[in-house]
Amino acid sequence: MSDNLDQFDRKILAIVQRNCLTRSEVIAEEIGLSPSAVQRRLKRLRQSRVISADVAVVDNRKLDNLMTFIVGLEIERENYPVMDRFMRWAQGQDTFQQIFYVTGAVDLVAVILARDVTEFDAIAEATMSQFPEIKRMNTNVVLNVLKSGLHLPL
Repeated sequence: MSDNLDQFDRKILAIVQRNCLTRSEVIAEEIGLSPSAVQRRLKRLRQSRVISADVAVVDNRKLDNLMTFIVGLEIERENYPVMDRFMRWAQGQDTFQQIFYVTGAVDLVAVILARDVTEFDAIAEATMSQFPEIKRMNTNVVLNVLKSGLHLPL
């Protein structure tokens, strides 16, 4: 799909990924298209899943101030069926915010949120008991979030 994106699409995406509630009239004036053209483009971008969701980003510091844990998961002998089963399971776990399949000393890197270390330990124990093929969970506790972004560079 990225081959089909022109500069107007990219300008629209740059605006709506910072504020998806920006009205098409405002976008149109900023990029030099009509509001109806912007609406058509937004509809196409959503239908083609370039825009995969319109969500509210909640500031953790103003709500529960959950702790963030960066966890490297090492799986026995790169067991792909287990990784696939784990990924399906993790999709239903709100505490698992992000999971990356990586190269290096671990197979997966997960960003996990928990209220405290005790809750994280329970999450880790449940994960390890559900997936005994996970040999090790190397955990780093985030002390301070210096930058966190959701915007793609366009």
